[in-house]
Amino acid sequence: MQNDLRLAVVCSSNQNRSMEAHSCLSKKGFKVRSFGTGSQVKLPGPSPDKPNVYDFNTTYDEMYKDLLRRDRELYTQNGILHMLDRNRRIKQRPERYQNNRDRFDVIFTCEERVFDQVVEDMEKRLKEENQSVHIINIEIQDNHEDATLGAFIILDICSLLAACDDIDNDIDDILQEFEGRSHRPILHTVVFY
Repeated sequence: MQNDLRLAVVCSSNQNRSMEAHSCLSKKGFKVRSFGTGSQVKLPGPSPDKPNVYDFNTTYDEMYKDLLRRDRELYTQNGILHMLDRNRRIKQRPERYQNNRDRFDVIFTCEERVFDQVVEDMEKRLKEENQSVHIINIEIQDNHEDATLGAFIILDICSLLAACDDIDNDIDDILQEFEGRSHRPILHTVVFY
């Protein structure tokens, strides 16, 4: 499938949920970028109160090598090394949404807090072109299994949007029908560039 929709997927750290969807969408021919909204990149550590924290300028490869050195067995078992390996094949490093100035037609977020952060950031920006962007939230738990499921849900919605004639007129019906079919609540708003 090839289309002209410009897509973004945003989670907190640009690691698991957004990168799984980025991978899935790009394999299907969509133009997609992914981002995080957090101030730092956080990955699970040896215990819940000891996460691994990185700057957004740290590459996925540097994170991979750091965790490999710290505890190969732990980070292999919990899937973090596999996730980082996938990520480094897609792009060099995580990116913060707030530092990005590209334009998108649809931005997907993976949790309500991230949705609020993206909307807030967009509302602060200078409006130049009156071009609309649809921001859609699909609530996805931050684990590997749900990230995979969430990526397929986002792909399903993108496929429906790519097939419609007028996204601005059709999106509400598409999302309402999808919400009813999937039994997943969807948040949607329109903001402007």
